[in-house]
Amino acid sequence: MAIKLYQFAISHYCEKIRWALDFKGLNYETISLLPGSHIKQIKSLTGKTSVPVLVHDDRVIQNSADIIDYLDKTFADRPLTPLDPQTRQLAREWERRLDTVAGPAIRCYCYHYLLQRPKQVVPMLAAQTPFYNRYLLRLGFSRIEEIMRNWMKINERTAQKAQQSMEDILAELAAAYQRSEFLVGNTFTRADLTAAALFAPLFQPEAYPVPWPSENRLPKPMQQWLESNQGQLAPLADLYTRYRQG
Repeated sequence: MAIKLYQFAISHYCEKIRWALDFKGLNYETISLLPGSHIKQIKSLTGKTSVPVLVHDDRVIQNSADIIDYLDKTFADRPLTPLDPQTRQLAREWERRLDTVAGPAIRCYCYHYLLQRPKQVVPMLAAQTPFYNRYLLRLGFSRIEEIMRNWMKINERTAQKAQQSMEDILAELAAAYQRSEFLVGNTFTRADLTAAALFAPLFQPEAYPVPWPSENRLPKPMQQWLESNQGQLAPLADLYTRYRQG
């Protein structure tokens, strides 16, 4: 049975799974959904509402870490999970912290500023969905922004807190990559993939399937932050360039 990935093109957690699938050389079909209108379809599959969701051989797996567990168990070639127990535990600890702290912080920070630029963010939200979704989003954007900010608790205060969380983890990642090529062990693992995938919206790689706005069209605070943190992001951008297959 074919592998199907239910996703938002814009989601960095979905990019994490696209990357894992491509890294393993697997063929899969992406089913790109529009945030908000996805709820009924995803809930019918899982009883919950979040993506990514992987469907394969009548198995339905939700949550990016659980999906990587499934992929490594089912498709053993090019494993992302270390075999050594101690290294495996370290990789999972990095992934868990990145998923639960860095991922939400990046999302909060980016949406806080990008939602101030409807012309830039609407094509990103509607990426890989039918063309008419762009028009629908534009027509109802003020309400959509309100819903997204309330749902994800995005405001000036939370964005400032998110920025600090991002900077703290980026500093740790930069120090770790100064010591070693990889976060754990001597090979590329799910820890490295998670770090680079979740921070990818901040270095905007071409392989990520959304129409990134040019940096000079971003809100000034984002431009200034990106300029100040370019060096910290560089190891992650380098990992992305070297290991993103697809």
